Amino acid sequence: MENKEQKNGHSGYKKFLFVSHESLSGDLAWHIQKEGHHVKCYIKSTTDDDVYDGILEKIPDWRTEISWADIIVFDDTGFGEIAEKLRKEGKLIVGGSVYTDKLEEDREFGQDEAKKVGMAILPQWNFTTMDDAITTLEKNPGRYVFKPSGFIGSDEKSMLFIAEEEDGKDLLEVMRHNKKAWSKRVKNFQLQKFATGVEVAVGAFFNGKDFVMPVCVNFEHKRMFPGDLGPFTGEMGTLMYYTTGGEIFKQTLEKMRDALAASKYVGYIDVNCIADRHGIHPLEFTSRFGYPTISIQMEGIQTPWGEFLYTLAKGDCTEIKTKKGFQIGVVVAVPPFPFDDQKTFSVYKDSSILFRKPSWEGVHIGDVKMLDEDLRLAGESGYALVITGSGNTVEESRKQAYNRVKNIMLQNMFYRVDIGTRWYNDSDLLRTWGYLY
Repeated sequence: MENKEQKNGHSGYKKFLFVSHESLSGDLAWHIQKEGHHVKCYIKSTTDDDVYDGILEKIPDWRTEISWADIIVFDDTGFGEIAEKLRKEGKLIVGGSVYTDKLEEDREFGQDEAKKVGMAILPQWNFTTMDDAITTLEKNPGRYVFKPSGFIGSDEKSMLFIAEEEDGKDLLEVMRHNKKAWSKRVKNFQLQKFATGVEVAVGAFFNGKDFVMPVCVNFEHKRMFPGDLGPFTGEMGTLMYYTTGGEIFKQTLEKMRDALAASKYVGYIDVNCIADRHGIHPLEFTSRFGYPTISIQMEGIQTPWGEFLYTLAKGDCTEIKTKKGFQIGVVVAVPPFPFDDQKTFSVYKDSSILFRKPSWEGVHIGDVKMLDEDLRLAGESGYALVITGSGNTVEESRKQAYNRVKNIMLQNMFYRVDIGTRWYNDSDLLRTWGYLY
């Protein structure tokens, strides 16, 4: 899918190498390719063998392309050590560091670092046995959140359980009845005091020395069904806007500047928080591109992405051009998402994604491929598309995004219909507490 500009080259032409554990950043890579740059991508996961076929040039061994690339993009955690090594060798890298990998992957370490720089962390206790945690809950009744900690994978992160009862008896019963099963899956976990408030995140790109302005304030929708019901999916959609700082940034992510600079981190970093009248409490760091965050950011960031990432890796980028107002992204999926079930997905694999009108506005690709001039489902996740919209108000951005969703034809596709609707209540509370102006 090369375009004319890419074939002929241009003054800003660069060679991008994307390196992935699994198919995550294809939408960003494709966007940069459409800007006229040459893109190659490596995906380690064998279940993603056909993802991006007919869209991107895929390679079997990324290390053989190091000398070819002008810039290497590591799109996930777990690459920090090699990213640091390549930076020392003079390569331009967008991606993690050993420190930022640990910041996300080890929840306990992330909380310790947040506390160290002066963030208002919630009371929490770390455990290695269920019996000790049950005893602690019995002696200290209250509403807590159960969270796997230490170095954990995405599957274990979904084991989070939030007590609904003020004395925590529901969590206590769940832990007692699932003690054996959970002990096999989670070796380290945390009980964190529950806080009633607004879940809000703030993220920014970091150029190795400082944050790039403006920052992105965002509101995630992690559960599968409207009304925040059902299983955790990773993410079903997000509302975001850009600002040149503000209290949410100042009380949380800005405090990490020196630590990030010391690790020479280059990339996007986000901290998810609970805000209440007592403060803004960090819950977890994401020290990489977010998904679908990065696709929604393409709706709001107007600086060309190839130019942006190249200057970011060089340490020259201090500011990006963004739209005013709000952006919304809606994840469109088919079964078995968010679960792994190859047999279920076999019903949908290779299905065509069709458009009622021939418009790609706001369409961002997930696990798909291009075959016989049709966009088709690939891999086996069921994560099909991210559809975005923007507007001066939340309602305008919702209207544009959902009108674009209606243009999609895909068998048994599903999506949340309430992305962004919490804004009206959440923004009132954040203003009342002095975090928004």
